[in-house]
Amino acid sequence: MDKSDTFRNDMLKLIFHGTPIPNIADNAASSPLTQYFLALHTADPASGGNQSTSECAYAGYARVAIERDGTGWVIGGNVVSPADDVTFPLAASGGEIALFATIGVASSGAGKVLYRGALNPPVVIATGVPPVIVQGSTITET
Repeated sequence: MDKSDTFRNDMLKLIFHGTPIPNIADNAASSPLTQYFLALHTADPASGGNQSTSECAYAGYARVAIERDGTGWVIGGNVVSPADDVTFPLAASGGEIALFATIGVASSGAGKVLYRGALNPPVVIATGVPPVIVQGSTITET
């Protein structure tokens, strides 16, 4: 079975904006997540991986928090994108290539991955340059 376009859109709004789906799901937890964390990876963490699986480790690297609301994410149909460019901390050392990115729930450690995908083009990490995931990057709910 497949989801309807309307329900795909509802799912993305629930996950990325915290918008309830009437009579199905809500955001009424006692302390719902208010941010997600974008991470860079040198290889696919795969469906069984976590946020630290193959995670970049250049000097200065840290995951970037993105607000879980209408200011952090733009949703159109069944596609979601960061509302702005996502700039990672300046690389104090280079030599890595980020081939994948994940959106997860933890600022560090082995957090749960909600979405993962290949970066096209890959992000080359060079000393003195902050890696960037551009605003037009998309995730499609299928």
